[in-house]
Amino acid sequence: MNLDKNFWNDRYVGKQIGWDLGAPSTPLKEFIDTLEDKSIRILIPGCGNAYEAEYLHEQGFENVFVIDISPLALKGLQERVPEFPADHLIEGDFFEHNATYDLVLEQTFFCALNPELRAAYAKKMSELLAPNGKLAGVMFCFELTEKGPPFGGSEEEYKGYFEELFE
Repeated sequence: MNLDKNFWNDRYVGKQIGWDLGAPSTPLKEFIDTLEDKSIRILIPGCGNAYEAEYLHEQGFENVFVIDISPLALKGLQERVPEFPADHLIEGDFFEHNATYDLVLEQTFFCALNPELRAAYAKKMSELLAPNGKLAGVMFCFELTEKGPPFGGSEEEYKGYFEELFE
């Protein structure tokens, strides 16, 4: 299965976005509510409709960036929040993105990627984070499957990718 731009655009056009909560996920919203420094640089990769970015923007966070391979996903955020900075909407491949962030918020992007990319994802995350940066997120916890996305995974598997790269 080729999980490229066309695949994801087709999902948005066909409204085949069953993972979409229509709002920020509760765990990430609760985490965001603990953040005090509104100037930190935040990235949300594979942002989809980017409800977390919308919430961060509403809460006064100034440096929120989103990246998605699908321009249709980014368009949803633009339409809902026209004042969201256009240069913070990044259409592109997460693995080719180069910048530094204080915080990366993961909202099930990891489980949407081909499982063969998981080690590369963890490495890329470690490269994108500034010293003392944090990765916080929500991942699906069900048996790894080839019938995805989402592809699932377990806490033990996830730790295997991240333990060597993160504290």
